[in-house]
Amino acid sequence: MATLSPRRRVAAAAAVVMLAVFGWLIYGGLDKNVVFFLTPEELIEKGAKGYDVPVRLGGRVKPGTVKWDDKTLRLTFSVVDTGGVGEIAVVSSGAPPQMFRDGMGVVVEGRYGHDNIFQSTSLMVKHSNEYRPPKAGEKPQQMYKTLMKGAGT
Repeated sequence: MATLSPRRRVAAAAAVVMLAVFGWLIYGGLDKNVVFFLTPEELIEKGAKGYDVPVRLGGRVKPGTVKWDDKTLRLTFSVVDTGGVGEIAVVSSGAPPQMFRDGMGVVVEGRYGHDNIFQSTSLMVKHSNEYRPPKAGEKPQQMYKTLMKGAGT
């Protein structure tokens, strides 16, 4: 049986290490770092498996649930499915995006707690991706209203 040259041994060892890392990513380490996108109904259906794991929750801001405390910069609201089946209370810290409104599509990133409140670390609003140049004499406020109509409010 022929012995491998030092160069081939290093190449073989490197290949084994790369395969081991690849296997670890697929079977163990990757799923712990992935953030899943769920609707409120899907997150509620996960039950105990949905608690304390990083999640992106997407839906609409339920009208009438937005409460802003400007002293603590704490925003509370509820996110509902488009069909209105699932509803989850959300607490977010920091100032919300300017376009944040009742009925608007949102994506919040954070963790769903055992107290059934979603603690948000990031709040993003979904808006229309439609762009059109302003018409002659049109004011920016008028264009903003059309963007909001496209976002579901």
